[in-house]
Amino acid sequence: MTSAIIANAIVNVCGVIGLGVAMLALHHRDARNPLTLRLVIALGIVALLFLVRSTAWLTGSSLLDDLSVIPAAAIPFGALIVTEGLLRRHAPRALKLAVIIGAVVLGLGGALGLGHLDMAYAVALALFQLGAIAACAFLLATRDRASLLASENRSIDRMTVGALIVLPFIVTDFTALMPDIPVRLGALGALLVVTAVLIAGSSGEARWHGVLLTVLRLVSSALLGLAAAFVAPDVDAAQAARFCAIAVSGVLTIGLMTDTLRAFLEARAPGVLSSVAISPATTRDQLIAELLHHPLFESAQRYRDDDLAAYDPLLLHNRLSTHRVLRRSDAPWGHPQGDPGVERLVSLMAAANATHLVVLSPDPVDILVLAIPVISADPATETAIALVQRILIMADAGAPGRASA
Repeated sequence: MTSAIIANAIVNVCGVIGLGVAMLALHHRDARNPLTLRLVIALGIVALLFLVRSTAWLTGSSLLDDLSVIPAAAIPFGALIVTEGLLRRHAPRALKLAVIIGAVVLGLGGALGLGHLDMAYAVALALFQLGAIAACAFLLATRDRASLLASENRSIDRMTVGALIVLPFIVTDFTALMPDIPVRLGALGALLVVTAVLIAGSSGEARWHGVLLTVLRLVSSALLGLAAAFVAPDVDAAQAARFCAIAVSGVLTIGLMTDTLRAFLEARAPGVLSSVAISPATTRDQLIAELLHHPLFESAQRYRDDDLAAYDPLLLHNRLSTHRVLRRSDAPWGHPQGDPGVERLVSLMAAANATHLVVLSPDPVDILVLAIPVISADPATETAIALVQRILIMADAGAPGRASA
């Protein structure tokens, strides 16, 4: 078994795992959406191709190698049903017939051994795949934008770009056309596309974070593969390319798995806003009591005028009247450093070992102080604290009392 076969098999196994994870992620996001079903079917066809093909290479089975052309010939069908789902209308009848007939003829022909006619069959299958994907990209690019929502148009634009990006990767899978290619990159192209699809389904800020993380993963894994290549003796350009392809495919697959598992675990554990939303509490005191059970607010302590006699509540009132949430690291919060009110607030937060101060009422003073761990101090947490503050000040004050932890 040559190094080229091993590299091709590893890249395709990564493709199988990555596409399987993407299918689970898409199904988990919106299982009842018809477009989700179409995407899962299309990804399933591609994953089946990678699975059968890698198994054939690792076992040396010529039968499996012949059978692998059936899902390969069905890829245009998957691309077409996704295109119809995105456009919310049927594709031209002629294109549908061409895709179905081509899939049957080339799929059955390859299964019967016509794939051994290397050049002729490879050219026919390559033209069929590339032509169908290009036709789908053309339908997406020339659509009636006015008939679709702005969000749908943005998603289609990204899918069109993804379809065009994956074309060069598909060409490398045809070794009869490119006999000197060191490693087949079709599975790597598929991993890039599903990563882009999952990123596109995120919110704007999360989407930008996903792009940055993906670029970091691509660059770092390529450098890692290049460095690993030089461990082997007599390294050449082909061997370096194989190492890089394996490293990039592996890192993308691991990234898809960890991102999907993190999203699944976070979805099962309700956030602080979800806890407030489902809480039966109606008054401020009741809401605070509920919040104290959440990890983010478990360190919270509530202080009112009577509890702050040592800190001069009047001075605190003057400083708290223009703030909602104070972070200890941001002191003096736009005031002079030697301001007595600022000094007392800093002293209070230091005494309570707090990182944040949430203002419920400046007069009479009613505040929550809490400590947020460094690993949890991110923009999402800051936003959650600010929203909780707004919810609490709009809630009825309820019966007097003190909630602390």
